[in-house]
Amino acid sequence: MMTKLKKCSEKIILSNAIALISAIIFAITLPSFALAQATHSIQEKALGINNSLKKVTFTKDDADMCVNIITYLSRSHYLGLKFNDNLSSKILDQYVNILDPGKNLFTQNEINEFEQIRYWLDNTLKKGDLTPGYAIFNKYLERSLEKLNYINKRIDNWQTNFKFDGDDEISLDRKNAPWPIDKDELKILWDNELKNTIISFQLEGENNEDITNLLSKRYRSRLSRLMQINSEDAFKTYINSVAMSFDPHTQFFPPRMSEDFDIQMSLSLEGIGAVLQTEYEYTKVVSLIPAGPADKSGLLMPGDKIIGVGQGLKGTIQDTVGWRIDEVVNLIRGPKDSFVSIKIIPAGQKGSHNFKIINIKRDKVKLEEQAAQKKVIPFKRNGHTVNIGVITIPTFYLDFKGMQEGTNDYRSTTRDVFFLIEELKKENIQGLIIDLRDNGGGALQEANQLTGLFINSGPTVQIRYRNGNMSRLEDMDPSIIYNGPLIVMVNRMSASASEIFAGAIKDYNRGLIVGNQTFGKGTVQSLQPIDNGQLKLTNAKFYRVSGESTQNLGIIPDIDFPPTYNSEETGESSLDGALPWDKSERASYTPYPDTLIKYALSQLKERHLKRVENNPDFTYLKEKYELSKEIYNLKSLSLNSAKRAEYKQHLDKIELEIENRFRTAKGKEPFSSIEQLHQSDPRKKGIDDEEIVIENPKKKEDKEDILLTETGEIMGDFINLVQSRGYKW
Repeated sequence: MMTKLKKCSEKIILSNAIALISAIIFAITLPSFALAQATHSIQEKALGINNSLKKVTFTKDDADMCVNIITYLSRSHYLGLKFNDNLSSKILDQYVNILDPGKNLFTQNEINEFEQIRYWLDNTLKKGDLTPGYAIFNKYLERSLEKLNYINKRIDNWQTNFKFDGDDEISLDRKNAPWPIDKDELKILWDNELKNTIISFQLEGENNEDITNLLSKRYRSRLSRLMQINSEDAFKTYINSVAMSFDPHTQFFPPRMSEDFDIQMSLSLEGIGAVLQTEYEYTKVVSLIPAGPADKSGLLMPGDKIIGVGQGLKGTIQDTVGWRIDEVVNLIRGPKDSFVSIKIIPAGQKGSHNFKIINIKRDKVKLEEQAAQKKVIPFKRNGHTVNIGVITIPTFYLDFKGMQEGTNDYRSTTRDVFFLIEELKKENIQGLIIDLRDNGGGALQEANQLTGLFINSGPTVQIRYRNGNMSRLEDMDPSIIYNGPLIVMVNRMSASASEIFAGAIKDYNRGLIVGNQTFGKGTVQSLQPIDNGQLKLTNAKFYRVSGESTQNLGIIPDIDFPPTYNSEETGESSLDGALPWDKSERASYTPYPDTLIKYALSQLKERHLKRVENNPDFTYLKEKYELSKEIYNLKSLSLNSAKRAEYKQHLDKIELEIENRFRTAKGKEPFSSIEQLHQSDPRKKGIDDEEIVIENPKKKEDKEDILLTETGEIMGDFINLVQSRGYKW
């Protein structure tokens, strides 16, 4: 069995790094590109390219690499798509959306011109001819240069150029908006962008002179970056438009980005432990590496947008809006024990005036801190103390090298959990909670073997390949290390291997799942070296033993908790082009009788809802989520300064009221102002870095632990129901 699992684990690793780290070098970066010579003037003329502009060009090496990538995609991607007119059409839409997601660069006439090549791309790509893609890219460069020159000329006289007392609005989502008719409409959009930035600076408290300087720095920096673009950037953007037309996890990493990918995979880099991607002009946090500095700080969350980075606790914040993601990553990286200051727009917020400045101490991610940990929580039930064991698993880890070398004490999730359970049994636990919140995955083998600690034997996950063949991982050992009441905690950031384990526990009727709908990462990726770069492509899909996919839908809990992440911003379903949920054949397995689960679940839900109905902790989480959802769903913002200030005051008032209701209910002193709630910036304090104490809000308020506490209450009820029925697994 171990040999079989070992071979399988070498082929398929459900890794948070592979599942989400791709976002560090995500292709939907709005690139800033350098200028070079053009090719194929006939096609360029058809696309309306200005021949006076230097253009990026592709080389024979680029053409050869393109052919190799197309070959691998055609032969190895899970979907088995053919390069035909349908795919060509999809590639064009993807490419244009990547270059101009806000529809503020291309006009409708230019989009009509692009239609001439809608069905060319498949034929040209197969031959390594990148001319159509580079022609569009050069039009993008030309218009980007025009836009930035226009805005830079408007900055010095913005006080006379613009009025901020009308009814104009800026659209926050132009995905379904029509393309501008002409350049006059484009200039209106560019003016609105500039006006919105000015109002945001005003709401941050900047004076007019500082606003002019900040605008000048931002847009001249973007112009400088535009002029630094090279052909490698053009190739990466076009080829990733092709790759992501298959699915969002299929991407090409050019040499420089391959190095970043390898560093992140090894977790050896000293930094903050955050996985990033570019979203429009911002750098967005996708996930946090378990036990990394950012995760432990409690200050950074998935969905946060980074708009500035500074060195030390009081260093000047460098504006990073519109920067390349590798440049932002380089600013965030730094030596161990040094501080980095990060200016963020918190998840669920919109507009840079809702910013916060956080300070995180850089460090290495320590393997021992990612290991499973245990604790015992005592609960009172009917005058008796009930001991409930909790095992927290941040990631599914496995020391492959130690295993391959036959080391007796190599580390793995299953081995560690085995010994932790043995210790908990000696402490007379009556129920066990497995906490998989924020566990983004890891070694597939560990999800299989960990499931085996709780079931007799049988399959745990099914893997379907491109050719339709299905393989299964199975627990062959009939022994069970723990056969008492079991609850698995999950949330939106529980992904991959976490979903396989939770899904198996659910399908076998072995325990209850509580929390939130999980991430929905049910695909497998492999890495293929391409010259000096790497191609990551999806080559398989996971299915539960019940036949249901974990893809897109994830695992639906038996008992829901208030969400702490916005599912529209995070999770597989939030990614454009994500593969759909579907079903396969049911595996041959024998679940435990569902009589207890059915009997217990309705009563557990009823007691849970009654318990949290007026619980201030749960009320707080619900109100915070509803506020963030309201802000996230904003479609536009006023470009009237007074109306914007009024709206900001309205949101600040609601946020302060929510926070103070919670604090009052918990017997804490309410905050006197929104500024006190958000804490002041260390740069405004006349003290040295070492004198500043960075507080961890998670530890300070323990808001997230209320979910574990309530899970313990549910377990207490579950234990009583199990005992009353005399049930054993």
